[in-house]
Amino acid sequence: MTGLMLLLWSAPSLAADWPVWGRDATRNMAATDEVVPTQFDPGQFTEDGETVDLSTTEGVKWVAKLGSQTYGNPTLVDGVLYVGTNNDQQLRPGLGGDRSVVRAIDAETGEMTWQLTIPKLGSGKVNDWEYLGICSSPAVVGDLVYVVTNRGEVVALDTKGLTNGNQGLQDEGAYMAGPGKPPVELLPQDADIVWRYDMITDLGVFPHNVTSSSVLAVDDRLYVTTSNGADWSHRNIPSPFSPTLIVLDRATGALLGEEMAGIAEATLHANWSSPAWAPDAGRVIFGAGDGFLYGFTPDLVMEDGLPVIKAAWKVDGNKASYREVDGQPVKYATYKGPSEYIGTPVVVDKVAYAAIGQDPEHGPGVGRLTAVHVDSGETVWTNDGVHRSISTVAVAQGLVFAADYDGRLHAIDQKTGRTRWTHETGAHIWGSPVVLGKHVYLGDEDGVLTVLKVSKKKKLVSTIDLPSPIYSTPIAVDGTLYVPTMTHLYAVDGQ
Repeated sequence: MTGLMLLLWSAPSLAADWPVWGRDATRNMAATDEVVPTQFDPGQFTEDGETVDLSTTEGVKWVAKLGSQTYGNPTLVDGVLYVGTNNDQQLRPGLGGDRSVVRAIDAETGEMTWQLTIPKLGSGKVNDWEYLGICSSPAVVGDLVYVVTNRGEVVALDTKGLTNGNQGLQDEGAYMAGPGKPPVELLPQDADIVWRYDMITDLGVFPHNVTSSSVLAVDDRLYVTTSNGADWSHRNIPSPFSPTLIVLDRATGALLGEEMAGIAEATLHANWSSPAWAPDAGRVIFGAGDGFLYGFTPDLVMEDGLPVIKAAWKVDGNKASYREVDGQPVKYATYKGPSEYIGTPVVVDKVAYAAIGQDPEHGPGVGRLTAVHVDSGETVWTNDGVHRSISTVAVAQGLVFAADYDGRLHAIDQKTGRTRWTHETGAHIWGSPVVLGKHVYLGDEDGVLTVLKVSKKKKLVSTIDLPSPIYSTPIAVDGTLYVPTMTHLYAVDGQ
């Protein structure tokens, strides 16, 4: 790589924004400059069972109704929140039924400004599970929002919607209606698609159950996980030679390159992790579906006539005993068997941190958190006390906060990998811990938001009971805490 690649998102410039999953391209779930409430009352529903009566809340600014299933994590730029959900509300006239939705919400009022309404894939649940909605976190760079859709696509959306005219593609009406159906007439509340890249059509990838990845933007490039994985049998990889990580032109969506490291052939289940950026080393850090953590160099080189990114190193996130015992392979999805990466790697001080895990439907099992030096690929330390995890870690004040699916939050010494303390939430954890100011926040499947002190000694500050599960991760901007539950998004300012 010639020269230095400029990091589009850097922590010092983000005092008023949360433009991407992880807040910046290093993906560290920490915003120590934010001061937000540690206690609030989410209130009660009105008689319809869906609307929150704000007069019964305390510290809550507004509550926005989302779909019936929300897994995508919100982002916020220039006073607008972007979040993925499903079409349960059916806010777009003429487009009902099971669809996925990307919604833009005014951060001051909680009102929708526009949304992209996306049809499901015709192949069904094997590629696009019912009612899941958008599982990716939108990424905002300049005047574009980048989203990986349920249809195995990467789309670039105008942050203004259609209010400034129809930019780029002109077929939004046909796209939203779905293949083989007459186009719908565009409405002011519709999204404006600038470009679209179809990974299934153009690359032959086979998403397993869901397409889930949050794009990484560095300079003029996007790095995207394809979600290529197994079929319904969980034994066969339909597209073993399709890439699991690709590079797109940020302005046009054109394919620039891909990995050819043999990841798809060795994939255990699916490739759902999002890539991270190691700015000092110039590495794209990727937790793959084969259970290895990779450090890719961003330079494109020709291999077999194709432009590719090369792996500078790879490290197995599994202990040897997870993969093989007495010369015999351990079966995948068993408690003591191997796992892949689902949570996103985090880079802090030239060390990448990531924990292995599996689809929550597989249940709990052995896991491992690994710290790897991003220059050399050497393992700094491992911690086997973190069981299977689909969460991303947060690093702050010399501690690595890691959650496992079993329901535990671990505070681990950043230098030694030794566990300082563990907190039992009592419920499964799908989301990730996030450090906001001097506290760490974590939601669970029971809808409880737990707040603890960022400290080498455990100190529980509060637990807040929300009315539906928390499968996503809170964010904070300018002193306001945004908490996404399965069905609602809460804006908490403490006033």
